[in-house]
Amino acid sequence: MNFLAHLYLSGDNPRIQVGNFIGDHVKGRAYEKYSPEIKQGILLHRKIDDFTDRHTLVKQSARRLNERYGRYSGIIIDVFYDHFLGVNWAHFSSISLKQYVSKVHKVLLSNYFKLPADVKRFLPFLVKSRRLETYATKEGIERSLRIMSNYSSLPDHTSWAMEQMDEHYQAFNDDFMAFFNEVKLMAETELVRDM
Repeated sequence: MNFLAHLYLSGDNPRIQVGNFIGDHVKGRAYEKYSPEIKQGILLHRKIDDFTDRHTLVKQSARRLNERYGRYSGIIIDVFYDHFLGVNWAHFSSISLKQYVSKVHKVLLSNYFKLPADVKRFLPFLVKSRRLETYATKEGIERSLRIMSNYSSLPDHTSWAMEQMDEHYQAFNDDFMAFFNEVKLMAETELVRDM
């Protein structure tokens, strides 16, 4: 799961949202220095990632990208699944994606000084570009993949990835919808259990 899905799966608690958003950037036991709810969000992020990485539907989606991405296929699927969450947003939320993204931006910016340094560096760009909202477009996904390949070890096969998205669009969407209902239930159960 990528940023949009992690935020959505945090429920309505702003501090849990912050923790889930920064989850990839808090390593080992460093989460212990955060407040209880941010810590809960970080740990929820890890549970979501573990659930996602082991799920047969996610693996099924990733196999469509193995030819060029190999072990990086799951990273591309994380981004693709944010696209399908954006496309199917009305199925999961009573407020528009635009309203949700604006609300989340306020939460993240109001907690700016609690964020790890690397998150502080990219957050202004994420907010200004409204990247979370652009995930609902193929152009937004393509732009995100190009940014990721420029700033990480992700191979730059973006054009090919987008061709695969087009070719298998309905299959990716079907995998996402079935998977997301399961991960949503898992996250909701975790949130209730940790209250």
